[in-house]
Amino acid sequence: MFAVIKTGGKQYRVAANDLLKVEKVSGAAGDIVEFAEVLMVGEGASATIGAPVVEGALVTAEVVEQGRGRKVIAFKKRRRQNSKRTRGHRQELTTIRISEILTGGAKPSKKAAAKPAAKKDEAVKAEAAEATEAAPKAKAAPKKAAPKAKSAE
Repeated sequence: MFAVIKTGGKQYRVAANDLLKVEKVSGAAGDIVEFAEVLMVGEGASATIGAPVVEGALVTAEVVEQGRGRKVIAFKKRRRQNSKRTRGHRQELTTIRISEILTGGAKPSKKAAAKPAAKKDEAVKAEAAEATEAAPKAKAAPKKAAPKAKSAE
């Protein structure tokens, strides 16, 4: 069975255990993400095409890694005008592995990572930041004056 999902303004044909790179999706490595915009699902003649999406269809995927694509250079030059401009761009990408393709309003077998765990990490970071701010700052030792050079008389 396959499905056509829409994410990041693009459409992807996916099947179970497919590995693909899509535009950035929020989540850390190991998190489960859900794609509710399923445009088509099925196999062969029994494929269901949505108008615009298939009702009750859901695709779940696991985030493998967050990364960036290759650098794309946009170079513009106006000849004989002494004018040129260079701009670079690196797209944020997320590598995902498709876990399940669900139809008929079925629930995913794996749940997304718990959000409170992320809040605990933020609390620990905040406590560490407060501890460093509260610590008294050590004063630097005063510098010794440089000896004066003796003048030749």
